[in-house]
Amino acid sequence: MKPTFIRKMIASFAKDEEGATAIEYGLFAALVGAGIVAIVATLGDQTEVGFTTISTELETAGIEAPPST
Repeated sequence: MKPTFIRKMIASFAKDEEGATAIEYGLFAALVGAGIVAIVATLGDQTEVGFTTISTELETAGIEAPPST
């Protein structure tokens, strides 16, 4: 191989940005996924607290849940 061919190949590789774009999209998708997990975890905890509070208030008022089938 000639040295000029290697230089051209290295220059072409350095200018290629397709892989960088794919990595950026992958990082963005991972960030969105992490945000969704954090939101669902937070809302899940808040929902559980809300249902527990309602259940406690209903039991205090003497109202019981119907038997499950």
